[in-house]
Amino acid sequence: MAEFEPGPWKADLDRRTTGAIEALKHDLQGLRTGRANTSLLDPVTVEVYGSAMPLAQVATVTAPEPRMLSVQVWDKSNVTPVEKAIRSAGLGLNPITDGQTLRLPIPDMTEERRKEMAKLASSYAEKAKIAARNVRRDGMEALKAAEKKGKISQDEQKKLETELQKITDKSMVDIDAAAAAKEKEILGK
Repeated sequence: MAEFEPGPWKADLDRRTTGAIEALKHDLQGLRTGRANTSLLDPVTVEVYGSAMPLAQVATVTAPEPRMLSVQVWDKSNVTPVEKAIRSAGLGLNPITDGQTLRLPIPDMTEERRKEMAKLASSYAEKAKIAARNVRRDGMEALKAAEKKGKISQDEQKKLETELQKITDKSMVDIDAAAAAKEKEILGK
């Protein structure tokens, strides 16, 4: 937040805190839960045509069964690079090649792996909380600067700081809820 402007300051803070929550939800979607989910392959990048491209730009990913992903590669020459990228992505998946289609059976997760995934979900949530706190800090600094410059009164500053804290508190609740739901899904409870 560069400088305080009475009207759009709240919209900017809402946008930034919402962005942190959306980024968390996107990160959590990529965590394996033992069920087939097409977003599991979102982080996979493939070396094709001389550059690294997201898997979604070279193939179609579907979940035809609860424990199986299917990757339909569009260009036959890209089947091997796609298979290599999936194997090296660290997801614990071993593709079975069938022409231009790769079948990815989703193995059962061990209890140890479930706990690792739950810890990872917690670390993603902590990063999102840090981002939300940074938004609050930027907002508080902008409000203090505006009060010093005489753009707002001290009373108005205190009122706006309270509003800012409410926005931050709500984002923390949303972050905790998203992380708790994912942990529950991962641990199967």
